Amino acid sequence: MNRPHAPLPAGTHQLAISGTRLAVHTAGSGIPLVLLHAFPLDHSMWAFQEPLAEQVRLIVPDLRGFGASAEALPESIAAWADDVVAILDAVHVRGPAVICGISMGGYVAQHVAARHPERVAALILVDTRLEADTAEARAGRADLAAKVGRLGLGILADAMVPRLLADSAEARAAAGRADLEARLRTTITAQRVEAVQAALAALGARPDMTEPLRRLPAPALLVTGAEDAITPPACLQAAEAIIPRARLLIVPAAGHMVPLEQPDVFNAAVLAFLRGLPEDRLQAMAGT
Repeated sequence: MNRPHAPLPAGTHQLAISGTRLAVHTAGSGIPLVLLHAFPLDHSMWAFQEPLAEQVRLIVPDLRGFGASAEALPESIAAWADDVVAILDAVHVRGPAVICGISMGGYVAQHVAARHPERVAALILVDTRLEADTAEARAGRADLAAKVGRLGLGILADAMVPRLLADSAEARAAAGRADLEARLRTTITAQRVEAVQAALAALGARPDMTEPLRRLPAPALLVTGAEDAITPPACLQAAEAIIPRARLLIVPAAGHMVPLEQPDVFNAAVLAFLRGLPEDRLQAMAGT
């Protein structure tokens, strides 16, 4: 029997994937947990999840077009999902992994589960939805892409940062709020205009995933901020009724960025979910 490859050493690696180079941050050992970032961010948004590496093996890519994976433009949500599986192969995870995605990353995670179910031991969807865009939403994305092309990424940060975080008086007054806003603005404005425009097109063209997720065999944890203004809690409440083995956590004093706004709550929920996975799922991941 072939022995599994040792995990890559902790750090950020440039991997040759499907004709381009993708950046992947890795840390820790144990259950492989893939973290897929939101639009228009990169892997750095998961910095507050680094403590999870004390108990699991983190695999945190910059999706094609973003961060240090900016060599090639994104093509579609499905292509990003295929990249994720290629990344798992490249970091020597040959079996299933836990796939976690937030917002845009949640769309990618859903496609990984639908296209490559044998590679998904469990699914974590954060501040996202199953449904496709409405015609109005697609038009809004196209309009935003045109504005970004004319005016640059500052206009995108201006439009998005206030909506990404909880807007209650309590949340706005929380310690570290200004730092979160600055972190988000810096990350957004560091991206490529062309990649942001291509991602907006991919997001608008994504299919409805309600029926594929209705047949999801893997356990699922759904996490949403109680104050999420982009994908309100009703989105994942609806998903909970559709996904067979799903359970929902609504996090107070959080908006669309639960892992950034309430990292302790989020990290504890992820670890509790992983500890509760069925034995067959844990065994399937052993040695990967």
